[in-house]
Amino acid sequence: MNTSGVTLRLLDKADKEILKLPRTVKGAFFDFQHKFRTNPRTTGLKLQQLKGDSRLWSARVNDDYRALLLRLADDDWLIVSVKHRKDVYNRLSYGVNQVTGGIEYVDLEVVEDSVLRRLPTPPAPAPTAAEPFSPARPEPTRPLFADWSDQQLSDLGVAEPLLPVIRTLATEDQLLGLVEYAPQLTGEVLLALFDGASYDDVLDQVTKPVAATEPVDPDDFEAAAQRPATVVTTTDDALREALESGDFGRWKVFLHPTQARLVERHYNGPARVGGGPGTGKTIVALHRVRHLVRQLPLGRDKPVLLTTYNKNLAADLRSRLLELGGEELLSRVEVSHVDQLALRIVREAEPGNGKQAIDDSQAVREWRGLLDELGENDWDPEFLHDEWTQVILGQAVGTRTDYFRARRAGRGRNIGRGERAEIWQLAERFTQRLDRLGRQTWDQVAERAARLEMGREQRILNIARQREEAGGLDNVHLQDGSGGWLRHRYRHIVVDEAQDLRPAHWKMLRAMVARGADDLFLVGDTHQRIYKNHVTLGSLGVNIRGRSSKLSLSYRTTRQILRSALGVLGETKYDDLDGSEETLAGYRSVLSGGLPAGHAFLDWAAEREGVSTLIKQWDTDEDLAIPHEQIAICVPTNQMAAEMAYTLKLHGIDSVEIRSDGPNGPSGVHIGTMFRFKGLEYQRMIIAGVSDGLVPREAVNELRDRDPVRHRHEIQRARSLLFVAATRARDSVDVFWHGKPSPFLDDSWVTRNPV
Repeated sequence: MNTSGVTLRLLDKADKEILKLPRTVKGAFFDFQHKFRTNPRTTGLKLQQLKGDSRLWSARVNDDYRALLLRLADDDWLIVSVKHRKDVYNRLSYGVNQVTGGIEYVDLEVVEDSVLRRLPTPPAPAPTAAEPFSPARPEPTRPLFADWSDQQLSDLGVAEPLLPVIRTLATEDQLLGLVEYAPQLTGEVLLALFDGASYDDVLDQVTKPVAATEPVDPDDFEAAAQRPATVVTTTDDALREALESGDFGRWKVFLHPTQARLVERHYNGPARVGGGPGTGKTIVALHRVRHLVRQLPLGRDKPVLLTTYNKNLAADLRSRLLELGGEELLSRVEVSHVDQLALRIVREAEPGNGKQAIDDSQAVREWRGLLDELGENDWDPEFLHDEWTQVILGQAVGTRTDYFRARRAGRGRNIGRGERAEIWQLAERFTQRLDRLGRQTWDQVAERAARLEMGREQRILNIARQREEAGGLDNVHLQDGSGGWLRHRYRHIVVDEAQDLRPAHWKMLRAMVARGADDLFLVGDTHQRIYKNHVTLGSLGVNIRGRSSKLSLSYRTTRQILRSALGVLGETKYDDLDGSEETLAGYRSVLSGGLPAGHAFLDWAAEREGVSTLIKQWDTDEDLAIPHEQIAICVPTNQMAAEMAYTLKLHGIDSVEIRSDGPNGPSGVHIGTMFRFKGLEYQRMIIAGVSDGLVPREAVNELRDRDPVRHRHEIQRARSLLFVAATRARDSVDVFWHGKPSPFLDDSWVTRNPV
């Protein structure tokens, strides 16, 4: 507990430096900041003002390292850097950004060195010739930012001390060298301009969201330290957590102003936040839940629902919500995956319903079994399953006559009246088969739950209408058989990974919450859709028109990985859940790293050996070694996952299978199919088996002529799966294949360090 009255804060750029320091220095720094708060004038700290500077001070961390601090007021200090003692007298620049009003710090020598290290390699000298040779003088390389004046860049929020260096930039590599050490806004602005955004777009989308709302006094550092643009860590607990875990967990406390605005905004109805992988959509959803709970009156009920599409992600959301707000927050929120929620609704209404719920792959096997029993060879079981789930169940079709009239938009293959009659008969036989086996599909559960909740909502509306007709008298109405008030189940619903919910899920959720302000808040990205649930929310009563926003800055994936991953999507078009097209235009990252690597092998056995060899190489290199739990291997099939795990074991490498409810063990390399990695992230991703015929499956290729629409949908889904897998990585992606590589891989997947 600090009783000295001294305030000590840590600038975000400084905390990133500290995480890279040797462990002994981290420990010394933790002791230092605790001693400083107790008494900055302690002799051992050697606090002294840097010569020629009115605000910058130095203090001893240990024999070799010094903390650089800005003195904001008498007893108010801000650590801006931790440096080796020989670097304390570099050319250092700090100030208050005129746009954001936040404090920025730059080591100009480090920035310049980083840019110089990335100068293009000069061409080799021409061989000596018998005759004198005078080559034409090469055209000078045009600076990257020659089209914008210093004033324009400053108006966008670029740190003014960096302008001379920016004027020398001629390559993307040099730009990335500067961005690595520049203030965040400077990096975002320069990369957005470099990527082709117009000045006005950068001003609107990058600068204005973080601009100060009041006039900025460049000499008022105390006020600057309080602004959102000055991201700081202030407590011993936060620092201890960072030093022990290697992550400052800023997401729990700080949001980018763009994210904060979406979290705190009042919406007149359902709202949606989109954005590419790593842009913080889930973080926004979690903070939105906390914001909504804070608006609630005191109570012990759970009027807020946080849901997503599977058990694994729901467990992760629960854990992160607990980390964000503790038991107090969790006590007001129900966290459940949407199928579990639907099953509970059905079992509440039908206590005797003990049927086993089966997934899509099991359902297709049952279709195949039915067709085999009937000797029916004219129908594809996957086509029949999709027709049954998307048309018959999806539109709540109850009779054959209704099915004859049902719309089949987007289903591709045209079928006549006679074929519909056959399909209807097969669907009836299929449901009878499931009943006989005591099974039900998750689609059936979702549709039944949707009907139950829609009926409940209708009763609530009828009661309200009767009350209004009775002159507003507040009569007591009890829910049938429950003894409780008949009301909507929730006041607010927040949905993560919204693109993967079924139409029936949306009908159920829509009926569970009263229509009005802040009722539904959903986040998702249709480029990451890994199931066949194409929906138009407006047709399901979820009207998000005019209340959709997009996040465009990735906090996880490097520019190099992002560029290659976007290439995987090709020219495929993606919807926005509301009948229009969605793009990842403007999606960017300020992070930089190595190029993704491609590794080719003759067969699957050799490929597995290659993966094992690569992991062993990482383990034996001190600079590359990381915990195996931060390495993931994803493959196209469960069988390939089992074979990969066996090969790793032969090489002494432990592995953990990723199941529907998460990893099935505490330690080892994580292995699973591409479906299992949604919502997860790792330092290093290995994507194996990326061969033609596996990604996409050969069965998908066979649809090209037989059912072009279905072929297009399956190709889109296969691209999305590979895109999701590639963007789980923070530091590196290695793609392996045997035989012919997947047609989704373009030239950006260069071969690096071949095994």
